[in-house]
Formats: sequence, structure tokens, C-alpha cells
Amino acid sequence: MAAGSTYTPIATYTVPSNTASFSFTSIPATYTDLVLVIQVAETANGYFYIRYNNDATTIYSRTNISGNGTSAASGRSTSQPGISGSGNPAFPSATINTFNIMNYANTTTYKTALQRQNNAGGGLEADVWLWRSTAAISSIYVVSGLGGADIETGTNATLYGIAAA
Repeated sequence: MAAGSTYTPIATYTVPSNTASFSFTSIPATYTDLVLVIQVAETANGYFYIRYNNDATTIYSRTNISGNGTSAASGRSTSQPGISGSGNPAFPSATINTFNIMNYANTTTYKTALQRQNNAGGGLEADVWLWRSTAAISSIYVVSGLGGADIETGTNATLYGIAAA
């Protein structure tokens, strides 16, 4: 008997006009993990945040590594107001952020996400994020991270459920 599909599309959204934010709401708790893939551009070089349940408190933290072919770096950030991703208007079709969100419906543990950022004009970054909350994730908000910058028209985002990770 063949196994079922690993990635089940829950929702896809394409930004119809420049916006400061968009969201995926009413996420069913029927999967073990989530994967969010965003091909994004912003109106200014910068970043965006994803926020679980629209929580903008500073209870997110990360450890990261990055490289661009000539140099490498690593770091750690605490007290972040969301999980940041990159949006580069110079390379909108080549800036892809993938977030693997594990055990999102569990209500006894903090939530971990693995993120990979691929940007043809800027290199590669891999992050491990921690949301220090035991709340189940029922919505994901994507919010521009720079004052005055918007997420551009045509930005694509798809949320997938993983049935049995």
C-alpha cells in the first residue's frame, strides 16, 4: 500500500497589493508539524516577521549560521518580537524562506522552528528558532519588519501540514 502525501497544502496566499501583513488563521491541529514556504519581496531591503497567534511579545530567540561563498558567520539573538525572514526587492523571485515548525499543536512544550533562507543575491542562512510559549499554534501572521516598508505584490506563501513526521 502506498503511503499518503507527506506535505498536505493547508492554504496558499499571494499578496494582491503591497501590504504590511497577512495571515493564515484557523490552522487545524490535525498534523504533527507545519512547513511554511514564502517567496517574498519587500519595498525596502529588509526583513519580515512571522508571529504565532499574532504574539508580538519578545519571547522568540534564535541561533543561526550564514554564508555567502566568501565568508561565514554565526550568532544568537534573544528577546525577538517574532521569527525574522529576509525579503530583498532586488531579487524577489530568488528570496525563499522555509520554516519547519515542529509539534505546533502540543500544549506542554515550547515551539521550535528550523528556518532556511536562500537568497541568490545574498547567500544562505540557517536558523533554529524557539518560541517560549506552550500555547498551540492556531494562526501564523506574516508582518513587515521595517517601518514604512511593505510586503510586495506577488509575494507567495504556502502553508503545509505534515501528517506523520
